[in-house]
Amino acid sequence: MQTAATSEAGATSSNNWTAVGLCLVAAIIEGVDLQSAGVAAPGLRADFGLDPSQLGLVFSASIFGLLPGAAIGGRLADLYGRKQVLIGSMLLFGLFSIATALSWDYKTLLLARFLTGVGLGGAMPNLIALSAESVKPQSRNIAVAIMYAGMPFGGLLVSIFALVFGATWGWHSIFYFGGIAPLVVAPLLYFLLPESRQFEQRKAAVSVSDNREGVVSALFAGGRAVPTLLLWVSYFFTLIVLYFLQNWLPTVVIGAGFTREAASQVQMAFNIGGVIGSLGTGYVMDRGPKKIGAAILYIGLIGSMMGLAYTKSFTGLLLGGFGGGLFSIGGQMVLYGLAPVFYHTLIRGTGVGSAVAVGRLGSIVGPLAAGQLLSAGSGTTAVIAATFPGIVIAAIAAQGLLFRKTTTD
Repeated sequence: MQTAATSEAGATSSNNWTAVGLCLVAAIIEGVDLQSAGVAAPGLRADFGLDPSQLGLVFSASIFGLLPGAAIGGRLADLYGRKQVLIGSMLLFGLFSIATALSWDYKTLLLARFLTGVGLGGAMPNLIALSAESVKPQSRNIAVAIMYAGMPFGGLLVSIFALVFGATWGWHSIFYFGGIAPLVVAPLLYFLLPESRQFEQRKAAVSVSDNREGVVSALFAGGRAVPTLLLWVSYFFTLIVLYFLQNWLPTVVIGAGFTREAASQVQMAFNIGGVIGSLGTGYVMDRGPKKIGAAILYIGLIGSMMGLAYTKSFTGLLLGGFGGGLFSIGGQMVLYGLAPVFYHTLIRGTGVGSAVAVGRLGSIVGPLAAGQLLSAGSGTTAVIAATFPGIVIAAIAAQGLLFRKTTTD
C-alpha cells in the first residue's frame, strides 16, 4: 500500500510550471476585480452621490465577502479538490462584477460587491495551494510569488484600462472588463489546469476519516496553534495597509489636488512596485536571508507610507505609491509563501483559507476606518500615520513565523 510519504515524494519529484502559469492567469483576473472598485471610485462617488463614509462601505462590501469566501473556499478545497473550487469561485466573481455595473442604487451596489467578494475570497486559498503543490518544496515561495505577482499586474491592467477608456466608456466599463474576463478564462482552466497531484495522491493514501480532520484540529493540533495565531495577526495588520492603499490611493491623490489621470498613474506605480515586490520576495524567501528580507520589507513599508503622508509633489506621490506596492505586496507575499508550509497537504486549504479569511478582517477595517476618519475631518496624513503601529505588529509576527518549524508533506 502506498504511504503518505511515498505519495509526497511522487508529487514533488518534478515542477509543474504550466500549472503555476495558469494560476498566474487566474490571479491576474482576480487582481483586476480586486482593484476595480478603487479605480472606479471617482465615477461611483459622482453617480451615486456617495460621501467618503459610504464610499468606504462600498470598498468594504466586497471585502466582507472575501472573509467567508476564503474560509469556505479553503475548506471545500481540502474536501473536494482545489481546481473545481477555483473555477466555481471565478464564475461567481465574474457574474457579480457584471452585476456591479448594472446596479441601479446604493443597496444593489453593496450587494453586488459583497457577492463579488465571496467569489474572490474563494479563489485565493486555492491559487496558493495549487501553486505551492505544483512544485518541489524548495521552489514553493517563488511559485507562489509568480502566481501572486498576477494580482498587482491585474491591478495595473485595470488602471491602464481606466486611463485609456474610462473617460469615454465610464466606470461601468471597468466592471464589465473585470466580469467578462473570468467567465472566458474559467472554462479554459477546466480543460487545461491539472488538479494538484500532491493533493490527489495524498488523499488516496489515507482513509476517508483521516481526510475529514476537523477545522479546529487542523488549525490548532499538532503544534500548529502558535503558527496559526501568528499568521492571523500578521495577515490582519498587513492587509489593513494593503487594502487601504488599493482602495483609497486614487482618492488620496485627487484629494491632494491632482487629476484623475494623475491618480491612475500613481495607482499604476503602486502595481508595478507590487509585481517587483512579489517576485523579488519569492526569490529571497527561497534563496536568500529570509529574516533580514522580511524586516526590510516592513521597514520600507513604513517609509513609503510616511512619504505618501507628507509629500506635496506628484513625483513624491509616484515614489510613495511605487514603494507602497513594493513593500506592502512584498510583505503579503512573505505571508502567502509561509502559510502553506505550516499545514500538511490534506489540511493546507483549511489552514491557508483561515489565514486569508482573518486577514480579510484587516482588509475590511482598513478601507472602512479610513472612510470614517476622513468623514470625521481627519486629514490623509493622520489616516496614513494611524497604520504605523499595525505595521510594526505585523513585522514582529512575521519574524516569529520565520523561527517556527515547518512541514514539507
